[in-house]
Amino acid sequence: MGRIYIVTGAGGHLGSAVLGQLALRADGAELRGLLLRGEPRPDLPGVRFYEGDVREPDTLEPMFKCAADDELYVIHAAGIVSIADSVTPVLHEVNVNGTRNVIKLCSAHGVRSMVYVSSVHALPDVPGVICEADSFAPDSLVGGYARTKAEASQLALNAAAEGLNVMVVHPSGILGPMYGEGNHMVQLVRDYMRGALPACVRGGYDIVDVRDAALGCILAAERGRRGRCYILSNQRITIAGLLEQVRAYAGGRRLPVLPLGVARAAVPIMGLYAKLRGQRPLFTRYSLYAVASNSNFSHERASVELGYAPRPISDTVRDTVDWLRRDAAARVDWSRWLP
Repeated sequence: MGRIYIVTGAGGHLGSAVLGQLALRADGAELRGLLLRGEPRPDLPGVRFYEGDVREPDTLEPMFKCAADDELYVIHAAGIVSIADSVTPVLHEVNVNGTRNVIKLCSAHGVRSMVYVSSVHALPDVPGVICEADSFAPDSLVGGYARTKAEASQLALNAAAEGLNVMVVHPSGILGPMYGEGNHMVQLVRDYMRGALPACVRGGYDIVDVRDAALGCILAAERGRRGRCYILSNQRITIAGLLEQVRAYAGGRRLPVLPLGVARAAVPIMGLYAKLRGQRPLFTRYSLYAVASNSNFSHERASVELGYAPRPISDTVRDTVDWLRRDAAARVDWSRWLP
């Protein structure tokens, strides 16, 4: 009997970190990662990569093939992260229908456990400390990303009620080294280091290290309880405070801090500025809503039930700056950045 870990979204920041954490164990488990067709492969030794699309379940079947007595652990990290306002067709197809397809495959193949990687955005913005939810109401949320993650989270809980050993994890704002090219928080740090950020905004968010979120996903797969949700957060920090920590390691100038009202009025201008620079806009109506919202997330359940223990934000910022400073050749030694 063998153990097989399947990680979708293996080319993404979190998915590649999950595989990196698993590879460090070197305990004989087989590691499989799902990439989109033509997607660059992370330089992670010992991982067998498959090409497919969560919207096309037939393309995922080869990844699920195993001996009758093998144990399959599935971490579904594939998805589109968006700070746009509305639910676009592709956002729904990938985040919701793609999750539905993975759930069906997990049920058909009798997996030992499945972890659905949701987001804290799927949780309602309520006063006080925000804890895990028992159900999800997509229509009550702001932003297309939040609504699709909530809808997919409810699919996972429905599957758990029908017997699938599936857990849901809710990472907060992910930052850290390793393959973070599409990550908005990494882009924020990179843009600041390049002098391409004209200002920052008042507000803040909970930031978690990608390596800690990755380990939290693995712990949920191995120790989590069926139908349980686990917040994988760390600590809230203001955007200005985060960039001040970056400045301490990388140098640079202090940026003017825009009040949220001014930032909202400037969204069209900032969008045009980003477009002219060939970048994604960091300041959108939804991203400004997020940094103004309550981000006092509790990870107590994950700490008590899973042994989840996030590192200080300062360590995350230091390693992110170090990663971004290095050229591609120097980044190949992935083990340097883990655990």
